Amino acid sequence: MGDFFRGRRLRRTAALRELVRENVVCAADLIMPYFVVETDEPAFRKEIGAMPGQFQLSLQELEKQVEAAVAKGLRAVILFGIPKVKDYKGSEAYNKDGIVQQAVRLLKKRWPALVVVTDVCLCEYTDHGHCGLVRQGDTSGEVHNDPTLSLLTKAAVSHAEAGADIVAPSDMMDGRVQAIRAGLDANGFSHIPVMSYAVKYASSFYGPFREAAESTPQFGDRKTYQMDPANSREAMREAAADVDEDADFLIVKPAGPYLDIIRQVRDNFDLPVVAYQVSGEYSMIRAAGINGWINEEAVIMESLLGMKRAGCDLIITYFTEELLAKGLVR
Repeated sequence: MGDFFRGRRLRRTAALRELVRENVVCAADLIMPYFVVETDEPAFRKEIGAMPGQFQLSLQELEKQVEAAVAKGLRAVILFGIPKVKDYKGSEAYNKDGIVQQAVRLLKKRWPALVVVTDVCLCEYTDHGHCGLVRQGDTSGEVHNDPTLSLLTKAAVSHAEAGADIVAPSDMMDGRVQAIRAGLDANGFSHIPVMSYAVKYASSFYGPFREAAESTPQFGDRKTYQMDPANSREAMREAAADVDEDADFLIVKPAGPYLDIIRQVRDNFDLPVVAYQVSGEYSMIRAAGINGWINEEAVIMESLLGMKRAGCDLIITYFTEELLAKGLVR
């Protein structure tokens, strides 16, 4: 009976399974997103209805939240800002004393070794909710690409001036990596990496995020600049363009439904690949866990392992704090 494969030999005990495990999720792989609000209420802390366990936070509450997470091993964060005032050109995105800029200064002062990534986009700051410039009063849905680039560059430079370690443009405007790289270099920030949302789909999985970031488009949609979910070859063109424009990381967003894209990006490019497990992915797992339909911890870990197996190096996930607090990663 020795004429067939005995794969079970290496699965016999937990120790053996761990010994031959091909992929592991580590604390150093994870980036925790935070939503920071410009508010006159120092203790402002509002749970996001569509994302149980996630919050909009004032600066004071952000500091408390990060303090607890750092104590459990948090290594990196990505910040999204919600300003008091929005306008058609997203002025608060590049205000040197804007909410994200304040948050960066706060976190880097308290924890210099914490890696602070900033989302660079206009959607949280515009009164129309689009990621690029729309002419004032225009409700046609046309987002103007080239005029947006200078505003994104101003935002990225302001984040670097505040102390950000990495800037992450998520807008999907053509040429934004090149523009931001040139702006950073020209202002003495050639050492600051660009983590590009290189492959960002026009996904239905973003719904809860738009509640969290208060960034729902007031007219039209984002399909003229975010990618068609049906396309994969296009993803390679987008990633190649960002590599040519000197991106330092490539993000694929969403993650779970696009594991094939993560694998293609990994196989075609040598840069670090980042999977973004987006709000809808989080909310579905959380809702099923709350209702007792799944073993939530096991499903979280399985979902992240799938991303690592597909080829990503880093994962942006709203489960980061929880995984650290429960000792599920180390």
